[in-house]
Amino acid sequence: MTATPTPALEVQGLNRAFGALPVTRDVSLTLQKGARRALIGPNGAGKTTLVNLITGALKPNSGRVLLNGEDITNVSQTVRARRGLARTFQINQLFRGLTVLENLGLTIGERDGHANNMWRPIGINRVVLDEALDYLDALRLTGDALKLVRELPYGRQRLVEIAIALAQKPRVLLLDEPAAGVPSSESHLILDVVDRLDPDIAILIIEHDMDVVYRLPRRSPCWCRARCWSKARPTPS
Repeated sequence: MTATPTPALEVQGLNRAFGALPVTRDVSLTLQKGARRALIGPNGAGKTTLVNLITGALKPNSGRVLLNGEDITNVSQTVRARRGLARTFQINQLFRGLTVLENLGLTIGERDGHANNMWRPIGINRVVLDEALDYLDALRLTGDALKLVRELPYGRQRLVEIAIALAQKPRVLLLDEPAAGVPSSESHLILDVVDRLDPDIAILIIEHDMDVVYRLPRRSPCWCRARCWSKARPTPS
């Protein structure tokens, strides 16, 4: 009898309320290694709240989060990232006054525990430079390496944010509305990148745009049982 593989990510009965208002109730989710799946819902439905609970930005009132079978419910965001859980943001969190290459270098330095030395020019550390350029090449961003982030079109900034997430060497990658703010004519670039990522990375895209969802490459199964409500909505009976 074949043993059931340990899920890359498992969420068990997450609940979260803000005061008397429940915004996430009894959310359960299983994401297998290599999965490409989407969690859908309209704006304000609580999707980003769920991402914040999974990544540790918010603490659940009850429930558990497991990464590769290990309970990470009570560990910090930093520790979760170092154990292989990465995310992007609905509104990007890049250093707009730094170059694309500097943004990648800081991420790699933080990952390896020597971010305090990253005040030096990135070119001094050849290992960091080469790794950062590898990520940029994989996402076809090499030509933008020395540009300030604020100089890039928004669609290119979203690709930079994905490169930064990949530089954390994740086992699980959560993409929070990765095509938000990207012109529809360029949104295919995001999905092309997702399709080319390491097939072992489990990816969950949080999205309200069904056109993006239907173009998402599908692989291994994902099971989700979730009830999330916007703060603006009354609690269902």
